[in-house]
Amino acid sequence: MDLDYELVEGVPTVEEYRHLRGSTGLGAKSVEASALGLPNTWFGVLVRREGEAVGMGRIIGDGGCFFQVVDICVLPGHQGRGLGKRVMAALSEAMEAGMPEGAYVSLIADGEARHLYEKFGFREVAPVSVGMARLFL
Repeated sequence: MDLDYELVEGVPTVEEYRHLRGSTGLGAKSVEASALGLPNTWFGVLVRREGEAVGMGRIIGDGGCFFQVVDICVLPGHQGRGLGKRVMAALSEAMEAGMPEGAYVSLIADGEARHLYEKFGFREVAPVSVGMARLFL
């Protein structure tokens, strides 16, 4: 990783979180939802450059049986430098070190991102399982 970038364990502030999601096409969450959700992070990492959060990734879950990789993103002006791969590597290391036996870790892969996730052992589960979602507006 470029020496100008620092990968740190942690969770973004509500403001950083909303900015990163909103600026990367993931969609900004409300202040209320962000404040409620962020403390439920099992493990998270941030990419910082000169103190500014420019990327992130989180693992959420119940702490024992089920987990989900979420919020993998890097601001557009910082993409193409391997930062997403570094975020996934850090998340993968945390999973290898701390996941309970039998834990099920899932994620939703948008577009070509599936190629990155495959490098870290994730596989498509269709047709056995199909991802589904419900959005509350």
